[in-house]
Amino acid sequence: MRGLIVIALLALGGAGCAGVVGAGALWLLRHRSVAVSLAVVAGVAVTAMLGGTLTVAWAMFLSPHDLRVVTLVAAIAAVVSLATALVMGRWVVARSRALALAARAFGDGGSFAPPPVAATAELADLTRELAATSDRLAASRERERTLETSRRELVAWISHDLRTPLAGLRAMAEALEDGVADDPGRYHRRIRTEVERLNGMVGDLFELSRIHAGALALSPSRVSLRDLAADAMLGADPLARERGVRLVGNGIAHVPVEVDGKEMARVLTNLLSNAIRHTPPDGTVAVSVSCRDDTALLAVTDACGGIPEQDLPRVFDTGWRGSQARTPPSGAGLGLAIVRGIVEAHAGRAEVRNVPGGCRFEVALPLGGATTIA
Repeated sequence: MRGLIVIALLALGGAGCAGVVGAGALWLLRHRSVAVSLAVVAGVAVTAMLGGTLTVAWAMFLSPHDLRVVTLVAAIAAVVSLATALVMGRWVVARSRALALAARAFGDGGSFAPPPVAATAELADLTRELAATSDRLAASRERERTLETSRRELVAWISHDLRTPLAGLRAMAEALEDGVADDPGRYHRRIRTEVERLNGMVGDLFELSRIHAGALALSPSRVSLRDLAADAMLGADPLARERGVRLVGNGIAHVPVEVDGKEMARVLTNLLSNAIRHTPPDGTVAVSVSCRDDTALLAVTDACGGIPEQDLPRVFDTGWRGSQARTPPSGAGLGLAIVRGIVEAHAGRAEVRNVPGGCRFEVALPLGGATTIA
């Protein structure tokens, strides 16, 4: 038993010395290629085996012939191991370089194309992560392009919408200044109307800028969507009467939710104004409030005749106003963008879909465990 312990200690000493030398070599070569590291690791393994074997062999006073045989076998094993490690290292390096080239093209603004050659499990995982990151960046670039397009359209449309009333205000002001206005009172009323319209447009721009900047401060409280809907319908009734549109409440339930009452009132006002403007005379705009599972649903259905399917994804985009048939003379394309911003700030979602004879705008809000009372 004692002899085995001595042999084990001798082998440990010889292998340990080789391991210490190998660790130092790995540290010195830590910035070199993977192939070099694999060769060092293989060399350490073989050297440790060789060192332990030779130490024990010398201690056991083997014959010179036996010692040469053991040394020759260990040396051949070392050469084969190092050659195998170098081949494997070159294989790994080649695939690593292919992945690096693909990642470089990806970093230059292109899309990531995985190398066609097989790779190790780690490189395969890295390839999948790079492919997923490429997809996310492509989606982000597409959103950025869409947003930039919306911003350019918004600037163009706002410039047009501001230029027209400002030109009218200037003409009326010059007429009043020169004393050629045949009805000054009518001119004053018209100026006031245009100023109020411009003030509303500027207010919408300010609200939208707060939403995009994440500076929309909400003050949530427990309110009923039925009360909000009733107040909004009461406020929109004069506009509906002026345009000959029927405004009806279709299944408005008492659904308590935690929302900012002022901001949600603006959502309802914008939806109703949009629906009334696009509904022809003698048409109907219907408002409904209900709940489904853990979601409160607020819907406004108009009789606009529907929106082209290709335009549905853009309805809530900033500055989008659709076709001329759906574009009111005073619209700046901000109302529905504000609706979506406010709803998403409440962790909800705003959607639109076509229904027979018109379209249905639906706002979904977290119910928060509230109950529904008919």
